[in-house]
Amino acid sequence: MGTAPDDVIEWLLAGDPAVAWQTLDALTAAGVDEVDALRRRVESQGWGARLLAAQDEDGRWAGALYSPKWTSTTYTLLLLERLGLPGDNRQARRGCSVVWEGAHTFDGGLNLARSIWMAETCITGMLVLLAARFGQLDERVDAAVGFLLDQQLDDGGWNCESLRSGSSHGSFHTSITALEALEAYAVAGGSIDVRGASGRGREFFLEHHLYRSHRTGELVDPAFARFPFPPQWHFDVMRGLEHFARVGASVDVRLEPAVAVVRRARMADGRWPRHRGHPGREWFRMEEPGPSRWATMRALRVLGWWDEGTAQ
Repeated sequence: MGTAPDDVIEWLLAGDPAVAWQTLDALTAAGVDEVDALRRRVESQGWGARLLAAQDEDGRWAGALYSPKWTSTTYTLLLLERLGLPGDNRQARRGCSVVWEGAHTFDGGLNLARSIWMAETCITGMLVLLAARFGQLDERVDAAVGFLLDQQLDDGGWNCESLRSGSSHGSFHTSITALEALEAYAVAGGSIDVRGASGRGREFFLEHHLYRSHRTGELVDPAFARFPFPPQWHFDVMRGLEHFARVGASVDVRLEPAVAVVRRARMADGRWPRHRGHPGREWFRMEEPGPSRWATMRALRVLGWWDEGTAQ
């Protein structure tokens, strides 16, 4: 399934600019200028424009840095990043600055909770990703990346509980957050070499066939086989496969079960359904139950990477 039916592509391109530009980029032969022009529309039309319009005068969203989920500044910026908002957007850069200025720092690690006085690995990863995507690299980000590297566990993963309770096994949720942060930092030209840590992090997932227990081989959590958009802080098979595809990783047979999960979710009409989102506040619902442009575009993009790699 390296290609998608024309009618499905047309349906995707008729959606919000956030889906349309990513479709154009990943699933067509459009040139860079055409893709970039469509991506710019995320700022002024559709979901992206609605989120930008909700920003407070002080640069925050919902008057808060991290909570409530999912309307706080951190999670709104994470959503805008997933929509593909251009990295030079002034509103996003201001929001990113506000979050970083409001974070507590502990030996490079970060936390946004007022009542917890220690670094939080997931939050640190989120803020590194936002800084990298929205042009805020500085010595604070380098220190936070150093913290992430220090927090990598012997199994290659990361776990927020390693600081809180001494957990020594990687968490799927924390590990994908850390890997995404390191990838964004590297793409942005960060000065610290993160290739070794990133490779060990991906091997952590490969040893788990992306979503299975390394002890029993069973599915760790049924939620891993569903892929709502946005994923928020949660891991699922689509989010994991997207990371491998985004970094151009070679296909690995250990990912086949996860790829099969994505294939099986396809409906008879060639599209994928919307999965119910994670509970919490949201600015608005992007899609109603039924065929999902988000799920379809993401699935086709991942399967395109996989099928191209297996054909070589």
